[in-house]
Formats: sequence, C-alpha cells, structure tokens
Amino acid sequence: MNHPLDTALWGVLPYLVLTLFLAGSAWRYRYDRFGFTTRSSQLHESRLLSVGGPLFHYGLLFVIAGHLTGLLIPESWTEALRVSEHTYHLTSLLVGGAAGLATAAGLALLLHRRLSTPSVRRATLRTDLLLHPLLSAVLLAGLTATATGAAAHPYDYRRGVSVWFRSLFALDPDVPAMTHAPFVYRLHALLAMALFTLWPFSRLVHAFAAPLGYAVRPYIIYRSRART
Repeated sequence: MNHPLDTALWGVLPYLVLTLFLAGSAWRYRYDRFGFTTRSSQLHESRLLSVGGPLFHYGLLFVIAGHLTGLLIPESWTEALRVSEHTYHLTSLLVGGAAGLATAAGLALLLHRRLSTPSVRRATLRTDLLLHPLLSAVLLAGLTATATGAAAHPYDYRRGVSVWFRSLFALDPDVPAMTHAPFVYRLHALLAMALFTLWPFSRLVHAFAAPLGYAVRPYIIYRSRART
C-alpha cells in the first residue's frame, strides 16, 4: 500500500504539472503572444552572451536528448541492439556529465552577466528571480545524480525512474518505482516538475517560438532599383 504522500507526489502531481504546463502555455500564447520571446538583452551586453548563450543552449539540447533516451527507451531495447550495460552506463556518465557541465557553465556565465551588467540587471523580470535559482537547483541535482553513477555499485535509473516515467503515459503510475529511488533522483524530479510549472509564466516560453521555419523558407532576394 502506497503512502498517501507518495501517491500525491508520484501519482497525481505529474498530471497536475502537465495540465498547468499545457494550459498555461496556451493561455500565454493566446493573451500574450508578443511575450513569446527571450526579451533579449543583447544590445546591453554581447561579449559574455556570445559565449554563455551557445554554451547553455547547446549543452541543454544534449541534456534533454540524454534524458529522453534514458527515460523513454527501455533497457531491453538497448540489449537487443547488443549494447552492454557497462557501455551504456559509461556513455551516459561521460556524455551526460559533459553536457551537464557545459550547461551549468553557460548558465553561470549568463547569471554573472545579469548580475554584473547594470543595464541587463535592470531588464530582469520578476519571474527571473524564481527561474534562475530553480534552474540552477535542477542542474545541480542532475549533476549530483550523474556523479553518483561513478560509484562502485551505482543506482540503475532505467529500472526505477524510467519505469515510473513511462508508466505515467499508461495512466497507471508505478509509484513504488520512484519511492525506492535515491533521494537525489527524487529531488531532481520534483525540482524539474517545479520548473515545468513555472515555464509558461517565464521567459522559457521562447522555446516554443524557435524560428524553425528559417531552415526551409525561400531565400530573400534583394534587388537594387534601376537608375533612371
């Protein structure tokens, strides 16, 4: 029998967060379409932004890809591809650790830029005061969880956290799979859910406004006016 608190955290809360994430994003797009932007401060300072921005965003893309791979792909699939547990674990540790460190370094540069540049600091939104500490905490917990993978007998999240995550899509949450996970994994998951709750009401919504159409749009041809 699951404890009521465990059921609330791992069986109910994820669906509440998803509902708020989707409804909040739709509301924001409907009533604040011009707010779907990063509110760029590049004009205020570009040197640190040119380094920290790409480092953070590209690192985050690898982090997200790693999470999706680890959470959605069952262990049996990688075994069928003849990828040993040792190889998978080592790759996850090295690639995930490098991507996490790159993301953290990029975030540190961006935070330093925001705190050290007066004009950028004045452009800080109230939601940023929650977003930046929360994003930092999510990264720190994730890096800590990754570092525990270097232990002699590391926790196999694919037999616990991943099972719980996939069970959410079947609308039958495997609560014990998460309650038996180490504290740092549970903390990372709770912080991530808090981040997704804040997402629709922060500058993170700019992720939905990525100019993907630029890659396939036709070239713009400029012609000078003929002199008469």
